[in-house]
Amino acid sequence: MYKKVLLFFLGWTILCIGYFSLKYMGIIKEKTYTNGDFQIETVYSEVDYNSNGIDDYTDIVNGAILEGKKRPKYKSAYYEGGYPPEGIGVCTDVVWRALKHAGYDLKSLVEEDIKNNKEAYTKITTIDSNIDFRRVYNLHVFLERNTLSLTTDITQFREFQPGDILIFEGDKHIGIVSNKRNKKGRPYLIHHTPRMTNRWNDLEEDVLGSYKIIGHYRFQLKNEKTIEIEQ
Repeated sequence: MYKKVLLFFLGWTILCIGYFSLKYMGIIKEKTYTNGDFQIETVYSEVDYNSNGIDDYTDIVNGAILEGKKRPKYKSAYYEGGYPPEGIGVCTDVVWRALKHAGYDLKSLVEEDIKNNKEAYTKITTIDSNIDFRRVYNLHVFLERNTLSLTTDITQFREFQPGDILIFEGDKHIGIVSNKRNKKGRPYLIHHTPRMTNRWNDLEEDVLGSYKIIGHYRFQLKNEKTIEIEQ
């Protein structure tokens, strides 16, 4: 009898470890939902900057999703010219690549804003366009100055829309809101961390409850407007 109980608990433990290991690696995935499942109006941009027939916010989230599907290796390094090679990057590289998908050159936008408003970027001692656009703090300043700032309270999950950009505590991390939501309506995050290099899935995770959000931005540059379309 004792052996049977021991074998039962041993087998159950192995199954649990196996399940959570597969879930951690992204092989087992939870069911996901969309804005429409919660009667949430999706916010679309009136701007189609690259004239491809798709609004900017959709282009941005699609760009982030495409970056995730490449499963880039996490590697923090300095590159002449600024850009890391394909298949390599850090959290900030998800952002500029997503914006590039919408036609925006984030490197040039940040470089120009720093050049004209150096006093706003208090952590920069020497301007270096090769790296400035890949630092979370600088992107936080740029987004705060130039885009639409929104709530950082994740309990107001309806206010978080696909393509929104989030900054996290200590200016140590950045990511993009996915077009997927969990069963409670909280959106997934598309982001990149060292831990994710060894995962078998893309860069989308249901982790927003684990991070303190200190910045929430919609890439609506000054003088641009948005429209709301019910899905």
